[in-house]
Amino acid sequence: MAEDPPTGDTPRETPPLPRAEPARTPRVIDTREEYESAVEQLSRASGPVAVDAERASGFRYSQRAYLIQVFRRGTDVMLFDPPAIGSFTALQQAIGREEWVLHAASQDLPCLRELGLDPQEIFDTELGARLAGYPRVGLGAIVEETLGLHLAKEHSAADWSTRPLPASWLTYAALDVELLLDVRDAIETRLAEQGKMVLAQEEFSAVLAREAPEPRAEPWRRLSGLHSVRGQRALAIARELWSARDELAREVDTAAGRLLPDSSIVTAARARLASQNDLATLSGFHGRASRSQIDRWWAAIQAGHTTDDLPALRVKDDSLPPPRAWSDRNPEADARLKAARPALSALAEEWDLPLENLLTPDHLRRLAWSPPAEEGAAAIAERLAELGARPWQIDATAQPIADAFVDAHQSLAKPPTDDS
Repeated sequence: MAEDPPTGDTPRETPPLPRAEPARTPRVIDTREEYESAVEQLSRASGPVAVDAERASGFRYSQRAYLIQVFRRGTDVMLFDPPAIGSFTALQQAIGREEWVLHAASQDLPCLRELGLDPQEIFDTELGARLAGYPRVGLGAIVEETLGLHLAKEHSAADWSTRPLPASWLTYAALDVELLLDVRDAIETRLAEQGKMVLAQEEFSAVLAREAPEPRAEPWRRLSGLHSVRGQRALAIARELWSARDELAREVDTAAGRLLPDSSIVTAARARLASQNDLATLSGFHGRASRSQIDRWWAAIQAGHTTDDLPALRVKDDSLPPPRAWSDRNPEADARLKAARPALSALAEEWDLPLENLLTPDHLRRLAWSPPAEEGAAAIAERLAELGARPWQIDATAQPIADAFVDAHQSLAKPPTDDS
């Protein structure tokens, strides 16, 4: 007997999105002749230029680019091999004054600038997507949302210093820029419809103008697990081991953690070691170079034991206490922060953008911890400008923050109610 057909509405599976494919089979440009031909082709085209860079983070010590992808409508996708090509002066001259389209530009600009590639104007599709209110802003998600295509992202953490590069990696790299201009146009349309193009341009300009952070005075203090190392002498050993590892990593251009993990340094700094053999047999002391460089590590430990330059147990910085401690340490600041957060959250929801893009959270915390002497939106605006907020952020948030601070002050001034 035939079964009765199902009744009512039955859920249907969403058909998979078509997979993005490059227009042409990509290839690497690794000779000067090919490079010059590609630059000429790019210079003859017009419109924005999609740019991306692939590094070998987690594999190499340096953050240099091992592949530069460039695409302009009317051209092929150009995949440049920086170590093979050398100077990129001609490419900078050809496209330097055009708008560059990048996804998460702050990640790629440092290694591009290292090669002399420096835009005057950018459109950041990741940041633009945030401002436009897209719920997911990774390139794969944005390609799906705007173009209806599935973009595979399986090679994002690959070792791009590998040569030759596998064909599947080249396809991945080419699509990162070949689709980017269409994504840019879709995001620009949405930003324009929302009246956000002015604030987007301010944000893009801020990314472009942001200076590289100053090197940390004591970078070894970023060792994972260092909080478990007790005493100045043990900290000195950890510092010397970190320095020895950093020197080796620089020499062989290998990510430091691949040679000797942070956990191994912390383990050795905490242990009571009487000899090099104790170190070699120490449980938890491992890594690619843990045994082959045992002389180096033991010399570092001895240097830590004998140095007179002992590190401070604690380092003063300008960081604020965690907000959970404010109610005890600074009740007035706690009240200001708790009053301002809901006001800005409501404003961010109204503007349809993430709260952290409406105003950098650290700016609000610093303002709440140490407000200007004078009340009012003008004083708040001046302090926000000093902290680095953009004009559109100041215009949007100064008055709500000022009102919230007044409310917080009034709530603290009210006498406690007697509920008895």
